[in-house]
Amino acid sequence: MKSFKIALYPGDGIGPEVLDQTVRVLEAVESQMKTFTLETTQFPWGADYWIEYGQVAPPDFLDLLRPFDAILLGAIGDPSRIPDHVTLDPLIQIRQRFDQYACVRPARLFPGVPCPLTGNREIDLVVIRENSEGEYVNNGGRFKAGAAEEFALQTAIHTRRGIERILRFGFEMAAKRRQQLTMITKSNALRYGMVLWDEILEEISPEFPAIRVDKQHIDAASMNFVRSPEKFDVVVASNLFGDILSDLAGIITGGLGLPASANINPERKHPSMFESVHGSAPDIIGLGIANPVAEILSAAMMLDWLELNTAAECIRRSVESTLRQGAATPDLGGQLNTVQMTDLIIKNLEI
Repeated sequence: MKSFKIALYPGDGIGPEVLDQTVRVLEAVESQMKTFTLETTQFPWGADYWIEYGQVAPPDFLDLLRPFDAILLGAIGDPSRIPDHVTLDPLIQIRQRFDQYACVRPARLFPGVPCPLTGNREIDLVVIRENSEGEYVNNGGRFKAGAAEEFALQTAIHTRRGIERILRFGFEMAAKRRQQLTMITKSNALRYGMVLWDEILEEISPEFPAIRVDKQHIDAASMNFVRSPEKFDVVVASNLFGDILSDLAGIITGGLGLPASANINPERKHPSMFESVHGSAPDIIGLGIANPVAEILSAAMMLDWLELNTAAECIRRSVESTLRQGAATPDLGGQLNTVQMTDLIIKNLEI
């Protein structure tokens, strides 16, 4: 029997609520299949930890996470008690220090889920976000603080190595899907970093002759995500652009309670991390109405990464069946609470 060590990082806000329910689903699948075990360890990091100890996570948190096969994260952020950039710091460190350079964020319009766009839509795309560099590298500073001439410098870093490997990752995924790749840029205004993306795309594309290649500027892509999202398949973007587009993709497919996310180290030298796209939703903390689907689907992505594909597909089928039946939490226009939604997903599990 296969056994895996999973680190649970519930985080803040609704993170613990949706992660608790996701663990229930994982335990149900594990119990039914009897072919694998998940040994979980929970870490109490986040805003509460910061208030007690003056830091979001202990100094050695990366060393504590390194032995695990995967990390399952709830949500990060409690802006009423701690600045967002402080709470988010461990998450960015995990992504960068564990070289989780491929952030994979599928967005699909499930049957039974209302689409906010007009017309009959068949949306099934995946945003691949370069996750290790770009605009989120901590490179810059604040100068002449408090003075009238104060200024801030924030410099994005785009490397040939980073761009090449995320584009190849995207091409390989497109080959397994509908054989179409769209790269997002802004090279008409950002003349150095984004032009480098353009040039490397031209260099690499001939290696994948079967893949249809498109390039769009971020503003045009944002418009087209709303106007004609069904035309997209695999979308590759820098850290910031991918972050923005994946949120937009979530909204047009029913809301941020649904899309999952994987932060992957493809070489498997470090643990990969799985999390819902949504944030900590401070406005509904403790109400018990958070949609657990995004976190549950993120766990399914984790099982795929652990090569437990049958278990992963079982969860996805159950989620799809549950949504098709009209089950919905308030964000989808329904009345079910977090536990009730999870109960139905567990009930619909078919091994």
